[in-house]
Amino acid sequence: MRERLLAAEKVTGMRWQGGALHLLDQRLLPSEERWLTCDNVAQVVAAIRDMAVRGAAAIGIAAAYGLVLALEERLAQGGDWEMELEEDFLSLAEARPTAANLFWALNRMRERLLRVRGEEDVLAALEAEAIAIHESDREANLTMAQHGIELIRRHQGNEQTLLTYGNAGALASGGIGTALGVIRAGYLEGMVERVYAGETRPWLQGSRLTAWELANEGIPVTLCADSALAHLMKTKGITWVVVGADCIAANGDVASKIGTYQLAVSAMHHGVRFMVVAPSTSIDLNLATGEDIPLEEREADELLDYAGTRVAPQVEAFNPVFDVTPADLIDVIVTERGIVERPDTAKLAQLMCRKRLH
Repeated sequence: MRERLLAAEKVTGMRWQGGALHLLDQRLLPSEERWLTCDNVAQVVAAIRDMAVRGAAAIGIAAAYGLVLALEERLAQGGDWEMELEEDFLSLAEARPTAANLFWALNRMRERLLRVRGEEDVLAALEAEAIAIHESDREANLTMAQHGIELIRRHQGNEQTLLTYGNAGALASGGIGTALGVIRAGYLEGMVERVYAGETRPWLQGSRLTAWELANEGIPVTLCADSALAHLMKTKGITWVVVGADCIAANGDVASKIGTYQLAVSAMHHGVRFMVVAPSTSIDLNLATGEDIPLEEREADELLDYAGTRVAPQVEAFNPVFDVTPADLIDVIVTERGIVERPDTAKLAQLMCRKRLH
């Protein structure tokens, strides 16, 4: 299965090449495929903040490469580069506050820097660490995909009708994706008959990105309005909801794309199993519950405007980017370390004690 998944990799959202980070600008998809070249840390911060790159794992990987660019700049400037680099750590950390992978990647880069700062070529060491973070996520995606399809096979067998939300695919990761990695694997195994994707307002990640990824690979996908998802579960024989996560608290509460919470409530009502697929780097045991996860809110214009045209009166707008799905609404969390069914604090702690499986 691993070899078949590798052969099926057709979409990538980022490349590290020629000492620069190249990002497929996700704001323009699917109408235009334009690559951005980031050769300094300020450009990486802007790409993360302005959602040219998005998805928890992809944000973390981009931030790691951003630190390589920052270190290169600081070394060229001379002076106290270690102190000045702290400004770059802070700028990257503040770009998006919810994604746990961002802080995990920055901490891992900091730890590497502390180990090698006395070495002759500290820049090469930091670049190697960023590449390792990227490759590690790619391998985690492959492992999660295999875990996920075995779980689906065990509970329902073949000819699944799946529902996904947001975008947890190749564009949001360093590999084939988390939720979409499971879906891709299921399709390759002949287990997935059709995938329904919610459009995911207000940024339309489902219609612009998820539907684009799946259609490019010939996977049968049907797009539907977010407000139709409960009706879909009632009428279309959905067997699993499969989503990604931006942060998972110690008790199993999950922060994900806004609208995921109400999707989980509907799934429980209709007896549809609910799967969260995320790398263990999305789990933050320092956050006791979902109440402790910082939830990003964005500008009102994202709701009041559409494609640059005002579509609402000048009123106040509430625009949270994420919500928290309580652990008791989640059937299973799939990570590269293993599977946690009916997650709780004890099970998550036990999972995080295991070694990574790749």
